[in-house]
Amino acid sequence: MTAIVVRNLPDQLVDLVRDRILAGTVDPDRAIRQDALAAELGVSKIPLREALSRLEQEGLVRSQANRGYFVRALTGAEAEEVFALRLKIEPDAVAAAAIRANDQQRSEAIEILGKLDEVTNAHGDGVGAFNRAFHLALIRPSGQVITLQLLERLHVLSERYVRKHLEPLGRDRRANDEHADLLECWLARDVSSLSVRMAAHIEQTLVDLRRQLPGH
Repeated sequence: MTAIVVRNLPDQLVDLVRDRILAGTVDPDRAIRQDALAAELGVSKIPLREALSRLEQEGLVRSQANRGYFVRALTGAEAEEVFALRLKIEPDAVAAAAIRANDQQRSEAIEILGKLDEVTNAHGDGVGAFNRAFHLALIRPSGQVITLQLLERLHVLSERYVRKHLEPLGRDRRANDEHADLLECWLARDVSSLSVRMAAHIEQTLVDLRRQLPGH
């Protein structure tokens, strides 16, 4: 049973349920069992419903009248929209961040990529989460608050698609090689190469997903 501190309960519930959805532990074909989940987390259904409502606003769940909440299924149409938006925003944001990053932020990006490599090599849980953390570490120093907020939401929506994309054998290693190249350009402040490589990295993920998802 997962223990929850009462302080900031709604925010904690949003984080907990979001993590479960992104990890793929909640079946999109079945209604979320709110009674069972509330009992497991040791809370009432009222704050849980609030958390689910916020996750619906984030685009991770959908509600149906008299049936409750469901995790949204992965679709080709959503992947196209999410990754197209990332393509428009992320390469320039990462380039701006490379110029402005301080020594601590540069060290953090190196550390996160190291952890992503470890998890990938061990075929363990958390690859999607560390992938998201790495991309956001390359974006955050940009100082562009609204852009960062948009990309944080897009990366939350991307995470389940990234997990899907990495299912075929060998793709995780290829992705980490691409991440290493991105970090090298980012640390060198080679913004022209960085923008091109980030766009290619995002585009290749979308190309792969088109072969995997319904609607393509």
